[in-house]
Amino acid sequence: MGKQLSETAAVTGVTGSAGVTKVVVVGGGYAGVMAANRLTSRADVAVTLINPRDTFVERIRLHQLAAGTDDAVVAFREVLAAGVELTVGSVERIDAPERRVTLADGSAVGYDHLVYAVGSGSADPRVPGAAEFAHPIASLEEVRRLLPVLDATPASAPVTIVGAGPTGIETAAELAEAGRTVTLVCGTILGPYLHRRGRRAVTKRLTALGVTLLQGSGAKVTEVTTDTVRLEDGRELPSAVTVWTAGFGVPDLAARSGLRTDELGRLLTDETLTSIDDERIVAAGDSAAPSGLPLRMSCQAAIPLGARAADTVISRIDGERPGTLNQVFAGQCISLGRQGGIFQFAHRHDVAVGFHIAGRPGAKVKEFVCQGIIKHLAGEANKPGSYGLHRVSGGSKRAELLRTAPPVSDPALIP
Repeated sequence: MGKQLSETAAVTGVTGSAGVTKVVVVGGGYAGVMAANRLTSRADVAVTLINPRDTFVERIRLHQLAAGTDDAVVAFREVLAAGVELTVGSVERIDAPERRVTLADGSAVGYDHLVYAVGSGSADPRVPGAAEFAHPIASLEEVRRLLPVLDATPASAPVTIVGAGPTGIETAAELAEAGRTVTLVCGTILGPYLHRRGRRAVTKRLTALGVTLLQGSGAKVTEVTTDTVRLEDGRELPSAVTVWTAGFGVPDLAARSGLRTDELGRLLTDETLTSIDDERIVAAGDSAAPSGLPLRMSCQAAIPLGARAADTVISRIDGERPGTLNQVFAGQCISLGRQGGIFQFAHRHDVAVGFHIAGRPGAKVKEFVCQGIIKHLAGEANKPGSYGLHRVSGGSKRAELLRTAPPVSDPALIP
């Protein structure tokens, strides 16, 4: 099956009635919006974006929503091309053989090609009491549920944040700057992505804000109760509010639909982002696992992947062989309250280097990046096809990884 898909997908395009190709994009996050906008560059393509909400969520600002410094939403009209039809709803199943998706309300939408961009969310914490007593903040709805809890809690009451990736760090800094008493439980290490120099800068800023940092041996959460967080080394932390930021998961839509996924549930694709099961389905963003070697879950990866997915669909419509993934990274940008931040530079293949920008300049860079992301999406909406960062070379590292990685399907699917 794999070899046949590979040979026919490069030369066959399927169009809907009257010569119009129907493309459905599932998910209106960074990747999905970029893909939908880019697809409108073709007058013979009808694009439908299906999203559970009628507003675009700036996920990279959700920590600000938690502290009351931003609402973290943007009207779709500001970032979505006028030619995209927005359908508000949740997709329950993808019927690949019939080329249609079924929504939670029972309605169905047909397609000729589908972009799978469902993103990511909170992972199952699998720690006793965490699901019942801790508050995840990976989605707009989760943060909105947290807000009244924080409002009802005195500022002096202890807040414990579990997880010291970017979300945990940003939330800890934001709440501490707002006057909260914050403990950040890091597990083994603060900011695993960061270079040791960048980590020192982040530690200095968090300490200055009054955040208590717990990391190293024993700093792993083993249980959460209504007012306590217990650690592996036996320590018990008083916690009026516990916020859970440790790990992300992806929706199980692909698996429910009979499409092959990796162990986390991301759709398995080849290097053109095409599903290894169906050449009419491409994936982008956090829910994609190209060649079983997914990129770091991030907005930085999602937008170029959205552009690449759209280009793959357009190539298939034209009967051409799609281009392959060649992602470039610049680093990681973390806000540390409204008055501080860090931009951690990295190699093109996403490994941190010793150089970073911290302090107030780091905060300005972070805000510039946040505003720039919306401008990228709006720019593609206004002039489809204008975005080009997904074509910047990420170097040879990925090709090296592919040569040594175990195959995820018939090798013919890997260009």
